[in-house]
Amino acid sequence: MSLADALQTKLNQGLLTMGLEVCDEKQAQLIAYLLLIVKWNKVHNLTAVRDPLEMVTLHLLDSMSVLKQVQSLAAKSLLDVGAGAGLPSIPLAICLPNLQVTSIDSVQKKTSFMRQVKGELGLSNFNVEAGRVEALKKSSFNQGAGFDLIISRAFSELSLFVRLTKHLLADGGQWLAMKGAVPKHEFENRDFQALCFKNGGIQIGSIEALKVAGLNAERHLIYLNQSVL
Repeated sequence: MSLADALQTKLNQGLLTMGLEVCDEKQAQLIAYLLLIVKWNKVHNLTAVRDPLEMVTLHLLDSMSVLKQVQSLAAKSLLDVGAGAGLPSIPLAICLPNLQVTSIDSVQKKTSFMRQVKGELGLSNFNVEAGRVEALKKSSFNQGAGFDLIISRAFSELSLFVRLTKHLLADGGQWLAMKGAVPKHEFENRDFQALCFKNGGIQIGSIEALKVAGLNAERHLIYLNQSVL
């Protein structure tokens, strides 16, 4: 069995376990994306994970664990902050072609990689920004409306995540923070508490446990909403 076939088999089995329906064409794109990570990783060290089969679990399936949640929110635009190699943004862009996905990272080799993926896979709904997220201007996106969803996967503590991106959130939008265990210490953080209690602050919408096939570790999705005055 070739590497590509082994990766495809593991991906397909994982998606079935997680109850995700992804067509063969999109699965092939996901594998092509993963193989690009493997290729670039030999030179550019995009990720600490070296085993391609582990990448299926720790990168693809972990990113796909929020697919149903993002889909159910019926958003038109999403920003992935500190996207690294494009996780979870590229898997989401592949599986949700009607969602306009933007990724940002401050590391040039990672943004160069994401642009290469965009070109090779023909992802017309995927855009890459280089630099620091606090320097992005809301007026540059979606006719100045900002993003319906802003997501992060191991980017920072919740308080910093919100403070750096608040100016980019559309009215009625939501933050989605992908975490391991429920980050109670982050909820109790003084900076986070200040964000919650100030005028026009934020609220914890809900906390949802995520299932990642083949991963024996906790995963949670934290929904954060902006208070309506």
